[in-house]
Amino acid sequence: MEQAAGRRAGVARPGGPPLTLVDALGRSLTVRRRPERIVSLVPSITETLFAFGLEREIVGVTRFCVEPRQGVADKTKVGGTKTLDIAKIRALKPDLVIASAEENGPSDVAQLIDCGCPVFVTLATSVESAIDLLRQLATITGTTAVARPIIQEAKEALGSMVAASADLERVRVFCPISRNPYMTCGRATYMGDLIAVCGGRNVFDGRRERYPRLELAEMVALDPQVILLPSEPYRFTKRHKADFEAFAEVTAVRNGPILLADGKMLTWYGIRTARSLSEVKRLLDIARAPGESSGSPP
Repeated sequence: MEQAAGRRAGVARPGGPPLTLVDALGRSLTVRRRPERIVSLVPSITETLFAFGLEREIVGVTRFCVEPRQGVADKTKVGGTKTLDIAKIRALKPDLVIASAEENGPSDVAQLIDCGCPVFVTLATSVESAIDLLRQLATITGTTAVARPIIQEAKEALGSMVAASADLERVRVFCPISRNPYMTCGRATYMGDLIAVCGGRNVFDGRRERYPRLELAEMVALDPQVILLPSEPYRFTKRHKADFEAFAEVTAVRNGPILLADGKMLTWYGIRTARSLSEVKRLLDIARAPGESSGSPP
């Protein structure tokens, strides 16, 4: 990936001067005209691009790009997010490929860059950076007018949430993203920042890794007040609450707020960001009122 990082990629853009942006790998992408053949390798971005009005321009998506359901149904599937079919992507002759430094395999992204595909690599490390990414995508794809109200809604929701949470006591949160082994979000992650913005404190934010592995005994020592079990990337269900039954000394276990959560609300940035802020705040408020967890998702 380092070898490809310094290269320049081009996308043609009609009308107006060329526009150059820098992606998450530090590579420059020069846009000369509005892209007409887009391959999106990031599920949340795919959903957002449809909301930007790019249904006809999107020619390829991953099999994990499941929203909007009807919109992606007839799009060419180019593999999984970490198992891309490079030959199929090239055959689509894209004039823009949108990838993620986090969700797509580094070797796959490097292959796409090496074979000359115009790749824009993204990485959202906070709610604010996710909103900035929306602005970049709108600029690249020539959809600024359509995207503006979506971006403004997210920006206003973020500002309101920061203000609303400023004087609240921070709720200690444990939110795993995988099991066997257990993993969670750490520093510089969208999920971790979403929790913080909404008035929570990720109990593993002291770890250096962005997605640290852990033993549940480590979680016990940090005594979370709420445990959020998201439906993705790992599909946690009611039966997984049993993993925590042995840890009655943990506040979240003792008081009951072990809550199932919509994983898309925690991990899909884009058009969901404004709603996600409200939903995560609601879940944390349950932990602030022990004994009132009946409002938790089923």
